[in-house]
Amino acid sequence: MGEEQLGFDIPGEGQRRLAPSAKATRKTPDKGRAQSAPEEGAEPRKLQDDEIFDYISGGDKVVKHTPMEEVRQRIARALVYQYGIDPRDMRADFPLQVENRKTGRKSRKRVSIAIFEHGSIPEGEEPKREDIRRIVVIKPRPSDSRTVSKIRTFARAKEQVDEVADLMHAAGPECLYGMWTDDKDLYFIRRDPNRFEDEYLPLANWPRGDATLFDVQGNLSSLGIMRSADETMLRFAFRRCHDFIHGNEGLPKDAAFWQFLYVLFAKLHDEKLMREQGNDPKFYVDTSELAALAKEDAGSPAVAQRVKDLFTEVKRAHPDQFTEYDRLTLNDAALTFITGELSTYTLHGTSLDALGTAYQELVGENLRGDRGQYFTPNVATRFMVELLDPQLDETVLDPCCGTGGFLRETLLHVLHREWMPNFGRGLSAKRKAELETEHRPDLARYARDRVFGLDFDPFLTRAASFGVMMLTEEKGNTFQVDSLQFPRMGQHQPGYQAAMKHRDRIHPGQVDVLLTNPPFGTDIPVTGPTLELFRVDESGVRKPKSVAYDWSRDKVDGSLKQGKDASSLPPERLFVQKCVEWLKEGGRMGIVLPNGILSNPGPDDEAVRRYILDECWVMASVELPIEPFVVGAGVNILTTMLFLRKKTEREKAEERLHGSGNYPVFMAVVEKAGMDRRGNQLHVRNARGEYEWRDEYEDDDIYVKSVVIPRRIKVRNKVVDNDLMDLRERPEDYDRPNVHDEYQRFLKEYGHELPWRKGETA
Repeated sequence: MGEEQLGFDIPGEGQRRLAPSAKATRKTPDKGRAQSAPEEGAEPRKLQDDEIFDYISGGDKVVKHTPMEEVRQRIARALVYQYGIDPRDMRADFPLQVENRKTGRKSRKRVSIAIFEHGSIPEGEEPKREDIRRIVVIKPRPSDSRTVSKIRTFARAKEQVDEVADLMHAAGPECLYGMWTDDKDLYFIRRDPNRFEDEYLPLANWPRGDATLFDVQGNLSSLGIMRSADETMLRFAFRRCHDFIHGNEGLPKDAAFWQFLYVLFAKLHDEKLMREQGNDPKFYVDTSELAALAKEDAGSPAVAQRVKDLFTEVKRAHPDQFTEYDRLTLNDAALTFITGELSTYTLHGTSLDALGTAYQELVGENLRGDRGQYFTPNVATRFMVELLDPQLDETVLDPCCGTGGFLRETLLHVLHREWMPNFGRGLSAKRKAELETEHRPDLARYARDRVFGLDFDPFLTRAASFGVMMLTEEKGNTFQVDSLQFPRMGQHQPGYQAAMKHRDRIHPGQVDVLLTNPPFGTDIPVTGPTLELFRVDESGVRKPKSVAYDWSRDKVDGSLKQGKDASSLPPERLFVQKCVEWLKEGGRMGIVLPNGILSNPGPDDEAVRRYILDECWVMASVELPIEPFVVGAGVNILTTMLFLRKKTEREKAEERLHGSGNYPVFMAVVEKAGMDRRGNQLHVRNARGEYEWRDEYEDDDIYVKSVVIPRRIKVRNKVVDNDLMDLRERPEDYDRPNVHDEYQRFLKEYGHELPWRKGETA
């Protein structure tokens, strides 16, 4: 975010050149603030590795890339996108003469971000202290501790609140709002003018721009005026809520996750009742309750009871999703804190992409399977869905769904392809949210009829179902069964009967599109009667093809020889056969496999490859770099995404009659997936080692005096080095080499030679 520069084009004003900040007129290497832009017409100078473009100053001004600056740039972007504040009204490191209200001593301090009255800064002139309306104090993020760290409540943040209060006091009586953050703790503050001495009290959130409809007194009528969440701030809020439960309440990470999820669904339910029935909100913290939080951490019994009542209604509305064991056990302090964090956001009006990303980040950090599950990195999940491109009339199944990444990405892909013009590119955040809200019933219908997930882990299947429910407001079709046994065994498993109700969709031979990342590892072998299911069909007849044998090589010609029944096999080999059996003729599959299965010379792995070639056409093979799995799953493993199409019986008969012929196969090796091993974003450099940049435009809305004004933001970004750049996020004129585009070119050039496209026009 800090790598971007921006400027506004607001209708009626023309293009206005950004004024340099107070610090931009001289070099300030000690502070690392913006250096002067080059003269008009000059080429922007190249950035050094330790520099980034300044989001606030705009133009071609740069700042040193420090930990504090990283937080400042992220917050500056949220001020624009979430709060509708024009960056031309912001100044970084604005100096103020501050008087300590207790000691009377004066000192010169700088405001991390000062926000001035809209339009009060004449072009080419410096802003005036008396025009400051809000201030932001930013600190670098504290080092992550290996021990559990607590979130500081407002009552325990006296030092931080006093720092903001001193600066607000120095700014003058018209500065009404303050914020303090270190990317972990976050406090909103409002000035309450008093006859004797102003008070600085907690605030649930800031109002948008200069919106006059926002009532800081917290009346019920005003709390319905909530804002869509910026993705950065939403992820921040989710993480703070979870960390409060984990650190302050002492719950394990997974238990904290479920408790937070219960509160989140209470929030979603409250919004639904407000939207559909016109009810007054219950999920809120008013001013008197916030004031009490400034004095002690006990929390509000009234707030806690309202949230508990909402969750009771949620359970009553979804009896098949929640049981008597789903209990909201958080104390008043935790429930009040979480309500304060989330109450001013409208989750229903927030981008589903942002909501899905925030949920995926939270679930990925706090739920880990113990049976070889490696949660698929989002960059791979999205690519697999986009390449297979599920259609509205096709059934999609993930038999190892884990937390539901493939299910959620399928829903988001279909939503953007079917009901968003040009995959949503060029739409303002507000318009995207409106379209998503409009078509959420369509998405729910598709999820209910066509999207299914199975997993052996009960906690992961619930997390996957809740993830679908968050996007569609309907529970997902995820069932706790042993996928290797279903449907012939495992009738005692909790999800078996529910899954069997969808036998016309998910029985073997019924699935159109299968996406999965099966568990890997010889340390979790499959043994016993389950293996017999892979050798013998339901009628007791031996299957003509199976991997569930011991394999060796003929001593004369080296060909594969099938031996006795295998007594133990790693699950990934069996899942290859099971997934192929699940597909209907002509069905498509994307599966993540360890590279060993596709390259090891041993007979056992060759037998799996031979099974694949006998039963399927190979559409594509895309080898992944190790970095996404290191960052997303914490494992060092080399994997390949294998894309297959199941042969029809006619196609197999023709092969038996005429022999198997050669056909083109698309193969790619992904070198960069947008991140390094530490999770830092990778950017493209030219032959001289300099970053490459792209000028782009983003359309959005800005609130000025409660009036919504369309705006166009010019953004200059570093080009992300990602061979798997997805369709939804890439710019329209994106011209970097990309695996998805190369595959489409492959189909155009060689489509007429592909055996499953005979008779089609490529």
